[in-house]
Amino acid sequence: MSLWGAIRHNATEPEGGNIVRRFLCVASFLSCGAASSLLGQGPPPPEEDRGAGFRLEQNYPNPFNPETRIPFELSEDIFADGRTTTVSIRIFNILNQFVAAPVALAFPGGEGLPLLQLEYTSPGRYEAFWDGRDRNGRQVASGVYFVQMVVNGRTAWMKMFVTK
Repeated sequence: MSLWGAIRHNATEPEGGNIVRRFLCVASFLSCGAASSLLGQGPPPPEEDRGAGFRLEQNYPNPFNPETRIPFELSEDIFADGRTTTVSIRIFNILNQFVAAPVALAFPGGEGLPLLQLEYTSPGRYEAFWDGRDRNGRQVASGVYFVQMVVNGRTAWMKMFVTK
């Protein structure tokens, strides 16, 4: 008997409702990413980025369908001594699999470049844009996704939601 057949069969039994409730609880648990953190998979908890010289802000809209913007700020202290700052933003699913890299908006070196190892030369507020597609151009499924921002080797994480 298939899993769905067993669920339908048990749902008609007097105690079957408990099995269905348990199944829905487990499905909800898995979809929110809690299981992956307990199992040591998925992204680490958000790192405190105050004082790191950058800030990853919440995407908007959130939840979104099909596209979103991801704002971030680079402060003056990471440009000390006239150095450039290397910035990467990546999007991961709840299994910690790389899904896509958003593109940089208003980047001094050119609009629409994937935000991977881009060199910024001045502080300010910037934005990345993600069209909700994976690396192969397919629309991603509804669910929880994580944004990872790496600036000069320091990392910040943020959660976002895709809805259909």
